[in-house]
Amino acid sequence: MSADLLRAAGLPDTDLAPVLAEQPDPLLFATVSGAHLYGFPSRDSDVDLRGVHLLPVGSLVGLREPEETRSRMWERDAVEMDLVTHDLRKFARLMLRRNGYVLEQLLSPLVVHTSDAHAELVALAPGVLTSHHAHHYRGFATTQRRLFDKTGELKPLLYAFRVLLTGIHLMRTGEVQAHLPTLLGLVKSAPGYLPDLVAAKAEAEHGAAAVDHARVGADLDALQGELEVAQGESVLPGTATAHGALHDFVVRVRVGRG
Repeated sequence: MSADLLRAAGLPDTDLAPVLAEQPDPLLFATVSGAHLYGFPSRDSDVDLRGVHLLPVGSLVGLREPEETRSRMWERDAVEMDLVTHDLRKFARLMLRRNGYVLEQLLSPLVVHTSDAHAELVALAPGVLTSHHAHHYRGFATTQRRLFDKTGELKPLLYAFRVLLTGIHLMRTGEVQAHLPTLLGLVKSAPGYLPDLVAAKAEAEHGAAAVDHARVGADLDALQGELEVAQGESVLPGTATAHGALHDFVVRVRVGRG
């Protein structure tokens, strides 16, 4: 990822190569997720790195349970970072479970490590998109809205708006777009006050939301309804079409490592 793109996303200009090189198995890709991907990082936001590692064949056919998910947290240059990776097989299965979160990680433009296998996996992503991904975004929005109602913090409120807009845009276009400022120009019904909330979020990761709760509640309800309509009208298929291609891809990449 270029330094210019890092700075544009609000990321610290930190060399992540040494950390990635320390991983016990090869990484197929690592990208930035979280608030930096969504377009509303704070000055004190963590850097969330997500990706895929590749276990050797022996780890999967022996008696020991494989380490399919790995997590590491550390601090570099006074910035908290965390790296979470899944083995390729687990990641592919998550893709087939209508999990919009892993697709956002895969398709994130904030790439810190890539490979030919990453490019192939990106090319397969359209084949897992279905109209049922709307359920993922609707459920995520409901969870974040409850958190906002409980805490009054701006962060879960922005998350709730972001995932609803992502879901609406996905149902209408088949494009996974997780960047809230971009979505504001793509979904005409997005409330006009959201840029101000994004600017407020930049000042503090866990700041309170100075909003009219009744108004934002009504706007969230309206977007929930719009997502339901968009799902009903979507041309996305009801089931994934890339199951066989993903299976062949996982086998080929795994066997290629040995």
